[in-house]
Amino acid sequence: MSFGAALRAAQAAYGPLCVGIDPHEHLLEAWGLPVSAEGTREFGLRVVDAAAGRVGVVKPQVAFFERFGSAGFAALEEIQAAARAAGLLVIADAKRGDIGTTMDGYASAWLTPGAPLEADAVTVSPYLGAGALEATLAYALRHGKGVFVLAATSNPEGRVLQRAVPHPGEGHAGSVAGEVVAAVSTWTRTHEPDADLASAGFVIGATVDRADLGLPARLVPAAPILAPGFGAQGAAPADLVRLFGDDAANVVANESRSILSAGPAPEALADRITERRSLYSEAQHG
Repeated sequence: MSFGAALRAAQAAYGPLCVGIDPHEHLLEAWGLPVSAEGTREFGLRVVDAAAGRVGVVKPQVAFFERFGSAGFAALEEIQAAARAAGLLVIADAKRGDIGTTMDGYASAWLTPGAPLEADAVTVSPYLGAGALEATLAYALRHGKGVFVLAATSNPEGRVLQRAVPHPGEGHAGSVAGEVVAAVSTWTRTHEPDADLASAGFVIGATVDRADLGLPARLVPAAPILAPGFGAQGAAPADLVRLFGDDAANVVANESRSILSAGPAPEALADRITERRSLYSEAQHG
């Protein structure tokens, strides 16, 4: 099964909510856990337990594990394996981006079946050139994995680069972000022409103005959108259809702090996930 098909099935069962696994230092302390690799391990496994059977997707933020070196990566490996064993799709938020064999190495690390860090999808940066990602997209497709390409991120610092016009004076008014989307969409048309939902998707923040950033009103072919910005960053579940229009059915709506602030008690964490999931269901179905 392709990643796009697996994601479509997960969202049909559970809706668009994705639970971020972000063991911020202040959250570890609030949960009574040590700020260490062991603390992140315990934190992540508790989130997986609460998410399993309630949502279809979780997204570990790799940086919070990487800061503890090899012990942190060992914790992440265990968490991702536990999540996948529980039937959750795992998006590793690693934001890798490079060229040539270096990028091939990143793809192998995160997208190889049976690899220690195996995830179902990984986030990547196209800002060394979208073409540098083509081997990674192909690798993911061969192994039934997904890739989310950073296009229009929710941080305001990204707008200067993402809104820039790469070919001024040449009769082409497209933005850098728009060209990234166009390049990946062209790749999908060639390599996954019959997909109901592509395996190569995009990171598009829920708090950005898509038109202002030069993005199309609708992605063609249909592609998944990993959308940070819901919850604590300001976007509400009720905004989903207004913000994403025809693409709303393909959105993976990530929430982290708004859920994790419920605390470590299993019932409270599970109840918060269920509550947030129900809000998205109301937004989608009225």
